[in-house]
Amino acid sequence: MPDVLAAPTHDDLVVVDKFTGAEIATLPSFTVEQALDALDVTQSATATAAALPRHRRATILEGAAALLRERSESVSQLIVSEAGKTIRQARKEVSRAVNTLLLSAAEARRNAGEVIPFDSFPGDENRLGWYSREPLGLIVAITPYNDALNLVAHKLGPALAGGNAVLLKPAQQTPLTAQLLVDLLYESGLPENVVTVVRGNRHVAQALVRARNVRMVSFTGGFATGQAIAASAGIKKLAMELGGNAPVLVFEDADLDLAIEAAVSGSFWAAGQNCIGAQRILVQRSVFPAFLKEFVAAADSLLSGNPRLDATDVGPMISAQAAETACAKIQEAVADGATLLTGGERNGSVLTPAVLTGVPRTCRLWHEEVFAPIVIVEPFDDERSAIFAANDSDYALQAGVFTSDLNRALRVADAIDAGGVMINDSSDYRLDSMPFGGSKYGSMGREGVRFAYEEMTQPKVVAISRSSTRQ
Repeated sequence: MPDVLAAPTHDDLVVVDKFTGAEIATLPSFTVEQALDALDVTQSATATAAALPRHRRATILEGAAALLRERSESVSQLIVSEAGKTIRQARKEVSRAVNTLLLSAAEARRNAGEVIPFDSFPGDENRLGWYSREPLGLIVAITPYNDALNLVAHKLGPALAGGNAVLLKPAQQTPLTAQLLVDLLYESGLPENVVTVVRGNRHVAQALVRARNVRMVSFTGGFATGQAIAASAGIKKLAMELGGNAPVLVFEDADLDLAIEAAVSGSFWAAGQNCIGAQRILVQRSVFPAFLKEFVAAADSLLSGNPRLDATDVGPMISAQAAETACAKIQEAVADGATLLTGGERNGSVLTPAVLTGVPRTCRLWHEEVFAPIVIVEPFDDERSAIFAANDSDYALQAGVFTSDLNRALRVADAIDAGGVMINDSSDYRLDSMPFGGSKYGSMGREGVRFAYEEMTQPKVVAISRSSTRQ
């Protein structure tokens, strides 16, 4: 996932429509000193956040979900303008964010801890007790642009359910959507200063993650930034999702129509700006020609352009510069021997869906996260070679496998090194309640509401010796 922290140093943050380039808003950026002052204000609210009873935390989150549902169309239109998603994709993101908040509310009510069976060990029969889940305190959350609403909900919902205070630094490209969600939480009764929003460049972010009173940094974004955070954060909890390079394996016994439909969506949803989007589609050689022909035709039929039109399938990327960078990767691969079968035409920030084959494994398109509407389709000969190719990446968030053989599906799922394997679905399927994160080098910890909640709380044990109560 691209770096969400890097930005030019200036006094104002100009937010633009990602399709038209027109200015939407101008917001003040924080200096380092202002950001640290905001952090102190948020720190002062940690006791308030922790003291909120669980039913109150849940009610606030449910209230924000209800308001978000009521205002879903206007919020969707904001996402279209600020993030560049198509209107259909924006509406789906709003519905997912509603679900994320409701899941967080349920977590606040139910996940309070467990009884500990002390009598499971000889000699401890006279003890009883439990552990509770307690807030960490002050959390810094840094979010990306590609899911400007739902990924903010995935930080704030579990954190508030756990009784924490949060300083939120949203992506520079999409601060309005993040602020909208925070405003809904306050409208639903969140106490003052429990969530604070800070806008600023990488120097601001570095100062925040270094602050000693921060108990946890939850970050979704670029790998280089994740490394910088890990190097400077000091002794505190880190949760990071740093991107992927998802493989999708299509075996000769797969339902090809299903595989093509799912893989096209998985490759080009949100203009390919999706960390679990299909990037490398690996197809068994016996069905490769048929798959490739139909896949290219399906990709070529997608409508690119104005994200406000219901018919549009692929909207703009986050910026013209991002689209230009993606074009350069295509050109590099073609220069190294790859064949561009369709797409790759840029008009401002819009890049038409690109399909390549024959991409050398030395190319950036093979071994880096491309984060653009670009996909590689390559043949494989057997199960072993397919698994080897699938695992040929440092990033391993999710993968997809298409086959009608259940035994093969389970074997391949076991052998693929990834945080999740979707059987007969594209790599980009995600339910907001499931554990979400990667294997290998690209992730630390897990999101998904219950799992983020547990990352953002800590167990506290109370043990009672019965002998101490004897008269």
